[in-house]
Amino acid sequence: MKKLIIALAAALMTAAAVSAQDLASATEAYNNGAAQLSEGNKVEALASFKEALVAAEALGAEGEELAANCKKVLPGLYLAIGKQYNNEKKFDEAAEMVAEAAKIAGEYGDEETAAEATGLLPTLQASGALFNAENSLKAKDFAAAVEGYKKVLELDPSHAVASMRLVQALASSGKLDEAKEALKVAETNGKGADAAKALGQVLIGKASGALKAKKYAEAVSFAEDAATYVPDNANAYLIAGQAASKLPNKTASAISNFEKYLEVAGNAKNAGQIAYTVGALYQQQKNNDKALKYYKKAESLGYAQAAEMIKALSK
Repeated sequence: MKKLIIALAAALMTAAAVSAQDLASATEAYNNGAAQLSEGNKVEALASFKEALVAAEALGAEGEELAANCKKVLPGLYLAIGKQYNNEKKFDEAAEMVAEAAKIAGEYGDEETAAEATGLLPTLQASGALFNAENSLKAKDFAAAVEGYKKVLELDPSHAVASMRLVQALASSGKLDEAKEALKVAETNGKGADAAKALGQVLIGKASGALKAKKYAEAVSFAEDAATYVPDNANAYLIAGQAASKLPNKTASAISNFEKYLEVAGNAKNAGQIAYTVGALYQQQKNNDKALKYYKKAESLGYAQAAEMIKALSK
């Protein structure tokens, strides 16, 4: 019996020693976290405080005070690291940290941090989605860009840049009807002019490609559509005029577009040549008065070949 009592006492003494050692270890981890935090090493501090919390909770009542101190620090620390990652453009990691901050702040009763983290999370998620979408657009992965910008707008419907870029990505992927619908959102978000310009530029690119491929009707369609979004872009009218002049029964369209080109780009190097072309097209229509007018315009712009036509029509 005596041996049993001695053995029990020894076991209790050993348990007490182990418990004290565990508490000391947990306290040391906490102190390490505090030291690292004071030096600005937030990520390292987080690991130490997490270690201290696990050890303190394992001690039960004996570690309650230390665990409570850890819980006071951790939500704000997760939030601070999330903000740091956001500044470093590590958007996925930032969102993960802020989401954890919101979660444990709610569990630990830190209402202020929970509210801030919950409010910040959609912005961080939108920043991450925007970053990925922009990279996809640069890489000309238009399908991925479209999905990325749509995700941004789901998180933040008023995101001006995303609404404008979505128009560009949709147009570039050939989804012109969707791009025109998306333009309405961009207009609501104050980016209508930029989005219209982006859409117009894509349409001009398509018109230029069609002209080179000798798909003249398609080129006219794209170019004239572009002009509705970028009415000050001379290239839209030039391409439409050039393509229409290659099509039967499209002389009037060619003249109209070339005339608009001259209105927008009257000082362009090729303005004289275009004016001469308009004169020739009017002459084909037997409208010599208009033909003479444009031949004279061509001459005034330095296009020497116009002189002969002026002389012929002035007889």
